[in-house]
Amino acid sequence: MYVCVCQAVTERQVREAAQRGVKSVKALKEGLGVAAQCAKCARCAHNILRDSQQCQEDDALASNPT
Repeated sequence: MYVCVCQAVTERQVREAAQRGVKSVKALKEGLGVAAQCAKCARCAHNILRDSQQCQEDDALASNPT
């Protein structure tokens, strides 16, 4: 699915960026151009980042139970 139509950025690209450590829409803008033009995608991109970060945290907890 396209997240940013203006820059042709997909959900997959946003999730991959999150895996590389991107944590903000500002960083996505710098790296992928997300929200650089009309910014209608900013909320969706933010939600995908938040979801990806939560999944990474859940995976870390699952692999290191205390």
